[in-house]
Parts: sequence; C-alpha cells; structure tokens
Amino acid sequence: MTEATYTVKGMTCGHCVASVTEEVGELPGVQNVDVDLASGRVTITSAEPVPAEKVAAAVTEAGYQLVA
Repeated sequence: MTEATYTVKGMTCGHCVASVTEEVGELPGVQNVDVDLASGRVTITSAEPVPAEKVAAAVTEAGYQLVA
C-alpha cells in the first residue's frame, strides 16, 4: 500500500472536492482519495504507486490544476 499527497489549486467548495475525488478515484489501483479543501491537499492511497502525470490528468479533467 502506498500513499501520495498532492496540492490542487482552484478548489473552493464541496462540489470541487467531490469532482476531484470522483476523477482521481477512477484511476486504476486507487483505493482511497482524501481531499482537504482548506489546504488544497489531496492524499491518494493505492495498492501500487500511481504516476503523477495520471493524477495531474485526472485533476485537470475535474477542472482544477495540480501544483508542481
């Protein structure tokens, strides 16, 4: 089990959290997505490491930006 934390820019409400959680949660191998709206942090728990570019693509698909 691995855990990775990213920062997402542009989230302002519960709908934003739900969108990011849904898109990132659909990535293969992702078991849990925890989004903290106040800090913009997204913590992903997965069986194997999920490539950062796939996480960035999912966040972009949700309408937000992964901070590098």
